[in-house]
Amino acid sequence: MGYSRPVRGSTTLLSAVAILLFSAHAAQPLSDRKTIFTDVTQEAGITWRHFSGESPDRFLVETMGGGVAFLDFDNDGLQDILFVNGGETPHGKSPVPVRNALYRNLGNGKFEEVAAKAGVKNAGKWAASAAWFDYDRDGYLDLVVTNYVRFSFDDPKKCEVNGMRSYCEQLAYQGMPLTLYHNNRDGTFTDVSAQSGLGKLVGRALGVVAIDVNDDGWTDLFIARDASPNLLLINKHNGTFEDVAVDAEVAYNEHGAAKAGMGVDAGDANSDGLPDFVVTNFNDQYHSLLVGSKSTVYGDRTVASHLAALTKSYVGWGVKFLDFDNDGNLDLMFMNGHINQAIEATRADVSYQQPPLLLRNTSNGTFQNMRESAGPTFSSAYLGRGLAAGDFDNDGDLDVAFTRLNGAPVLLRNNVGQQNSWIGFELQGTSSNRDAIGAKITVTSGDRRLVRWITGGSSYLSAHDRRVVVGLGADSAGKSVNLEIQWPRGRVQRLSNLGLGRYHKIVEPGQD
Repeated sequence: MGYSRPVRGSTTLLSAVAILLFSAHAAQPLSDRKTIFTDVTQEAGITWRHFSGESPDRFLVETMGGGVAFLDFDNDGLQDILFVNGGETPHGKSPVPVRNALYRNLGNGKFEEVAAKAGVKNAGKWAASAAWFDYDRDGYLDLVVTNYVRFSFDDPKKCEVNGMRSYCEQLAYQGMPLTLYHNNRDGTFTDVSAQSGLGKLVGRALGVVAIDVNDDGWTDLFIARDASPNLLLINKHNGTFEDVAVDAEVAYNEHGAAKAGMGVDAGDANSDGLPDFVVTNFNDQYHSLLVGSKSTVYGDRTVASHLAALTKSYVGWGVKFLDFDNDGNLDLMFMNGHINQAIEATRADVSYQQPPLLLRNTSNGTFQNMRESAGPTFSSAYLGRGLAAGDFDNDGDLDVAFTRLNGAPVLLRNNVGQQNSWIGFELQGTSSNRDAIGAKITVTSGDRRLVRWITGGSSYLSAHDRRVVVGLGADSAGKSVNLEIQWPRGRVQRLSNLGLGRYHKIVEPGQD
């Protein structure tokens, strides 16, 4: 399906991507047994492979994997794909140069590798995830970087499992503070970690998502940390942040222990208009579902939603809230894979390579494993790491790409989203930041009210298509679709009677 004409002007959205290495409504059943996702990696022409630097030294950095992003780097209306690699270690050398890969979307299901031409082929390391967001609402995107642990190749830590040299647990490494860069509006950035308070927050940080948690119009941060308490950083409107994770009950599990948080995403899982969080963790810890409230105290729905039972055996990395069937309910996808190569010698229920998970939101507070109909990929095992979602074929449903440790990535095409009605939005800020990161979108159709956000960061080492696709189910025909946008700098814009089955380019109106 095509795009509608822009609401104002003829400008397009330029995605800004930063990746560093390292309920109320009843759900609609799938109308047939069509396979949900098809692996189209080979036919798309994607041949790049990840390299970890695996070595006898067992440096922890070897286990962390690479990232992936959907972005339209050449502004042609097609989502391109960036893959970020690992690097060599002293005794883990690659037979070929280690490089990142940028695949340009040719629009016919094929991609062309252009990393060298674009100047992004070189790999580096060890920060983790990153997120663009406008923390001071000046209309320019700032950058937060999550740093993991203090690490040196001169300090190979030695650990064994069952007599085999193994990777040491994360507690053997000292955590790092976060880094915040302020955009100087002239192409340069200033490190404001100390002034903002982020520089004192030392821990093993991995995933980050930027979203307005308390609906005050200022973007906040959720940080997933590994064997360190998670952070919920509330923007104080004065260049500083306050960590309220303990009071919000998202820092620790129910036993007061920090989980091994890696990936994170935010979305409205229960259709109450409030942002919820999902966090991936280690096996036996379960991937967490934290449901928001108006008091900003989160309820742990991990067990009640069935996530505990569905994810107990998995080590999770990338994660995404996505409505794969466009029924209006946000589903979940997880990338999984262990780091202990000898785990199967001690655990019959935990494997080294693990399948990804596609979990359908049943709209009654629980999730259902879609393994049987999701496609062969979800019955196969991988060392999954980064995960990103984007509509690469512009047909109105979200496709996905994920990376594998020391393996080829996988591109999955969505086959079922077109069975339900959908509407898409591509926002461009004028007074607000150009990418409209931090915008809140509310879509109403009949008795349905669906809230989505344009977030910064999320998942694990990855970034998503900045466009927003809102599924409206099978019963939206003939109903008017209305839109409210709360732009990042506070202006509210309302549009009515929008057409279904297309992306609408919307430019922020000028201030009165």
